[in-house]
Amino acid sequence: MKIIKGQLVDIENQRIFPAEVHLKNKKIVAIRECEHNEKQFIMPGFIDAHIHIESSMLVPSEFARMASIHGTVATVSDPHEIANVLGIDGVNFMIENAKKVPLKFHFGAPSCVPATTFETAGAVIDAQAIKALMQSPDIFYLAEMMNYPGVLHDDPEVLEKIKWAQHFKKPVDGHAPGLRGKDAEKYVKAGISTDHECFTYEEAKEKLELGMNVIIREGSAAKNFEALIDLLPHYYHSMMFCSDDKHPDDLVLGHINQLCKRAVAKGIDIFKVLQVACINPVKHYNLNVGLLREGDAADFIVVNDLTNFKVLKTYIDGEIVAENGQSHIPSVAFKTPNNFNITEKSPKDFQLKAQTDLVRVIEALDGELISNEIEGSAILEEGSLSSNIKHDILKISVVNRYQEKSPSVAFIKNFGLKKGAIASSVGHDSHNIIAVGTTDKEICNAVNLIIKNKGGICAVNDDNEKSLPLPVAGIMSNRDAWETGKLYQEIDKMAKDLGSTLKAPFMTLSFMALLVIPDLKLSDKGLFSGKKFEFVKVIF
Repeated sequence: MKIIKGQLVDIENQRIFPAEVHLKNKKIVAIRECEHNEKQFIMPGFIDAHIHIESSMLVPSEFARMASIHGTVATVSDPHEIANVLGIDGVNFMIENAKKVPLKFHFGAPSCVPATTFETAGAVIDAQAIKALMQSPDIFYLAEMMNYPGVLHDDPEVLEKIKWAQHFKKPVDGHAPGLRGKDAEKYVKAGISTDHECFTYEEAKEKLELGMNVIIREGSAAKNFEALIDLLPHYYHSMMFCSDDKHPDDLVLGHINQLCKRAVAKGIDIFKVLQVACINPVKHYNLNVGLLREGDAADFIVVNDLTNFKVLKTYIDGEIVAENGQSHIPSVAFKTPNNFNITEKSPKDFQLKAQTDLVRVIEALDGELISNEIEGSAILEEGSLSSNIKHDILKISVVNRYQEKSPSVAFIKNFGLKKGAIASSVGHDSHNIIAVGTTDKEICNAVNLIIKNKGGICAVNDDNEKSLPLPVAGIMSNRDAWETGKLYQEIDKMAKDLGSTLKAPFMTLSFMALLVIPDLKLSDKGLFSGKKFEFVKVIF
């Protein structure tokens, strides 16, 4: 029998009282209100209600070692990224690796593999595969239905995937940025219960009033906390917190605990904040996570106060998994499955022939997944277009990593590079290679470094290069969180030294191939308008 003393935070009854928590056989067997001098607070653990573990560039077992330090005891995880590379084998890799550590991962069945027919992915997961996944006790929900046009236009394959989730009584996650009015109503009526893509107060309020659960997202690139947080006091029973995509350097600094700190600093009631952070995901997704009640699994955290949420201890199933900034979870061995089938490119592969310098340009927005379509002028020399460094209109390319194909080429604004290039094989959603650079030669050098490493991120300039290999599906490291985070920080710094003004240039880069987020993006097949949902010409 273990006995933990502290000020117990009873979220559901909205009270705090001195108590002893008695633990035995992974369970809370008793909670006794009693007087003592312990000032620390005992509360349920934090839950990330929507995350792609792969975006941390860590396998689940390494993610767990870092996240548990910040009081995270569980996640709702969409293995969509690895599924686009390796299919169901990738989903199974995530599940099996996660089982080797105590943190409670709850995986969904990826609903959009490939995300669209306008890009090349490494695998396909159809409705019959969704049926097979839904039968598994390791699958807790149908992951984000990004193909909202398919829902709105009654696509039979899309509707069948939703039907199988409903058949097995598992929730369906949404993904419908900017969807409003009758379209939003139809999307909700189809059975979709959440959305983490709201980027305005009005959009989120409308979806909440339609009965959706809105998840406030604050990741490394997409940040919607400030836009949506004022909804929490009134709609706290229907909201959750998530990071969606969080790079390793940011994960080192904090997780869901940071959102609680910010919300409380705004004067929002502590019980409402913790309802969103700790309770709602468990109830909505039927997670196997304890809520600090007698008979529950002993999953909880001990914090020094309810303003900064500095985590002193994290308990999962009654065992201390992290304490005072140190993880007690050991590293485990794992394989490095991958899918990389191309040879190195040459600078001429990135040439773009033209007779005019007027081009359609992707305008990247710092801190947003969405982008704009604008017009701009590239540099026209000897019948070919090059980056216009002076006006920050740089060449961007996506290279198919599954088949030997010619790279697609377009132009982008706001990356700010003055020299060199950056590249990554983390390119949502199909994870082809994506690169931005100042010259065709530098873009080619960056792409070839990724090909040589069979995946990774890199920054190059003349004879200088830095890279972080990602040998697990080309999107995750085989290193621990601390080493991965350190290498990522070095490459991030180099990108900024080359001129990038973006807060997270590699995270922003990874979303410039995400066709399901409007407006203008680039796939391996060409420049794509998310508003028109069709390919458009680069050159006017």
